[in-house]
Amino acid sequence: MRNLDKYKGVIPAFYACYDEAGDISPEGVQALTGYFVEKGVKGVYVNGSSGECIYLSVEDRKILLENVMKVAAGKLTVIAHVACNNTKDSMELARHAESLGVDAIAAIPPIYFHLPEYAIAQYWNDISAAAPNTDFVIYNIPQLAGVALTQSLFTEMRKNPRVIGVKNSSMPVQDIQMFQQEAGEDYIIFNGPDEQFISGRAIGAEGAIGGTYGAMPELYLQLDECIRVGNMDVAREIQYAVDAIIYKMCSAHGNMYAVIKAVLKMNEGLELGGVREPLPPLVDSDRVIVEEAAEMIRVARMEYLA
Repeated sequence: MRNLDKYKGVIPAFYACYDEAGDISPEGVQALTGYFVEKGVKGVYVNGSSGECIYLSVEDRKILLENVMKVAAGKLTVIAHVACNNTKDSMELARHAESLGVDAIAAIPPIYFHLPEYAIAQYWNDISAAAPNTDFVIYNIPQLAGVALTQSLFTEMRKNPRVIGVKNSSMPVQDIQMFQQEAGEDYIIFNGPDEQFISGRAIGAEGAIGGTYGAMPELYLQLDECIRVGNMDVAREIQYAVDAIIYKMCSAHGNMYAVIKAVLKMNEGLELGGVREPLPPLVDSDRVIVEEAAEMIRVARMEYLA
């Protein structure tokens, strides 16, 4: 049986960090990585949806991961999302990630063309073959990718010994149960949707990867601990509190990740830049929402971490 303990816990999805010119900021990446080390999270998920991967070049993603590893090596579990919308670039990123010593690579299915399952399996297996000494995580996010992980495709992918589990970001929490029940104890299923952290953990997810964890990691760590010890009443209260913060951050004109980066600047002093177009940047009227979200996080910390 594989040792999956290094994946069990709260794993924030890493944000793309930009300088004033809109290029990847090595200093910002290293500062954000150090922030996660200090907060005590289990690991980081790099170059995924929250990292704006669709809008980054192969070189951007290499620079970002290299600077994460300069700080994270030995201190955080690192899962690198390497999928591009073609196999060649994805394999290049997989080889690069393995050369840096990441713990696992991950990949969404190819998007735009609706490929048959055997072609998706071939895509994932080719990526995995480019990093033959590294664990592989399937990233299931059908509402964005347009392709869902089926039980038959999951069964096919488990023939690959490097496949260790699924980052499940589909909205039905039942999917977590189905994947976990089908795969058994030798695989790990990560909860994806932050708004159902408590539900996903309760139904079988042993790890969690989320895009809003970075804005308030202490709250998710406390939520995870409450679930672990069976204090479900407080866990439910914290879930409601973080959900209210998420809804507030989503109410801005600018993209939610632009809001999160502004919140981190306000609450933590981190300079991470904005978001890459075509994601919409913050506008002046969003300032109030940023301030309100930042305050909500500070109030929740005082209430649940005292």
